[in-house]
Amino acid sequence: MAKAKPVTDKDRERVRELHAQGKGRNEIAGLLGRSGRTISEIAKGLGLSFARAAEVRQATEIRQADLADRRAALAQRLQDVAERELEKVHQPHTYWDWGGKDHDFDTYEAPEPTPADKRALLGVVATAVDRSLKLAPPKEEGGADKVGSLLTSLFDQLRDRHGDH
Repeated sequence: MAKAKPVTDKDRERVRELHAQGKGRNEIAGLLGRSGRTISEIAKGLGLSFARAAEVRQATEIRQADLADRRAALAQRLQDVAERELEKVHQPHTYWDWGGKDHDFDTYEAPEPTPADKRALLGVVATAVDRSLKLAPPKEEGGADKVGSLLTSLFDQLRDRHGDH
């Protein structure tokens, strides 16, 4: 087993400088080619500490708040998708066809989507709302149940009105 090289005053001064720059124990160890334990011993002798629990906790809280903001923004975008797709259920819909012996392209406008296409649109709406609620659940108690029952009621009414084809 190789003997550890002795710690010099230059090593101590370098640890003090790097610590003052905010570098961590492992980073200093890598820069100086020393073990983390050696750096800890040098720092202890200099009265320095690498304990940064408060900084780590604050950084974690900031990261969690940022993620919560991003989830809320994504939930809003999903709600926008749900509303946009729901509007299409009773709007004119353009259908197209490509075929025939001459490979003709043809389109026609229907007053509303077919029942199958409405069902597909409502599936997109349901998925978008469900994911939105998972990303940003309502704050009030029972809110998710109320929204879920509202959607169930809406889908039941649409199915009754348009039939389940």
